[in-house]
Amino acid sequence: MGGTLSALFGDPSGSSCCLATKPSLGDLPESCVALIVGYLDPPEICKLAKLNKAFRGASLADFVWESKLPSNYLVLIEKVFGAQKENMGKREVYARLCRMNTLDAGTKNVWLDKSTGGVCLSVSSKGLAITGIDDRRYWNHIPTEESSFASVAYLQQIWWFEVDGEVEFPFPAGTYSIYIRLQLGRASKRFGCRVCYTEHVHGWDKKPVQFELWTSNSQHASSQCILNEPGKWIQYHIGDFVVGNANSTTKIKFSMTQIDCTHTKGGLCVDSVLICPSKCRERVKHF
Repeated sequence: MGGTLSALFGDPSGSSCCLATKPSLGDLPESCVALIVGYLDPPEICKLAKLNKAFRGASLADFVWESKLPSNYLVLIEKVFGAQKENMGKREVYARLCRMNTLDAGTKNVWLDKSTGGVCLSVSSKGLAITGIDDRRYWNHIPTEESSFASVAYLQQIWWFEVDGEVEFPFPAGTYSIYIRLQLGRASKRFGCRVCYTEHVHGWDKKPVQFELWTSNSQHASSQCILNEPGKWIQYHIGDFVVGNANSTTKIKFSMTQIDCTHTKGGLCVDSVLICPSKCRERVKHF
């Protein structure tokens, strides 16, 4: 055993010495590391930043994070943060845009998908134009922990059902999907457990609801759907649209209607509308 150790740590002349330290990741120049991490997704960059000082420094490089930001991020900063002129690094800009940023008196949330940098926007029920919403015989805003906006619009009963919305926002170029989040029934907690009361749900199985969207550059989509799954929140697909010019503002109008007045309908909760890049819709549909 002693001979083996001598062979490993001794030099040919017989004097003992330490083995030369082998190169490690910590020896890589920070500029080289920055070029490497630039090819990674933001979550992966954050994980590698914990490896050593070189990776931590590289993860702060502005050019790394600028490549992850939307092409029109300067317009987004102005839209989301207003007149704030803080001297933020690009990593801080990315982190702040990934938070839930509120707009229009709290009726809208806008954020970046952390993995792709795609722009997502949601509109609360209070930011929608709902026929009869001010008449408590038909509608009520009820508080709930099941909405990111802390309340939903609950329909008791109505003949003419119509929900309209309009959004004007500088979306980056890409393909986007629009969803409306609905639930048949009214959920609450009883003895700490979730229960959904569906006794007032009626009329939705007779005729489908109609979804439509229009954009300022003449795109249009429509679809129909029967609402028949009480007791759970569902994101119903309204349609898709394409943004080709990131330097201009896109206006989107959308609607959900069931205006067959031969029967009443009721027992429906309207939470919010979600607009997100189509490529990451499965990841963000739960917002």
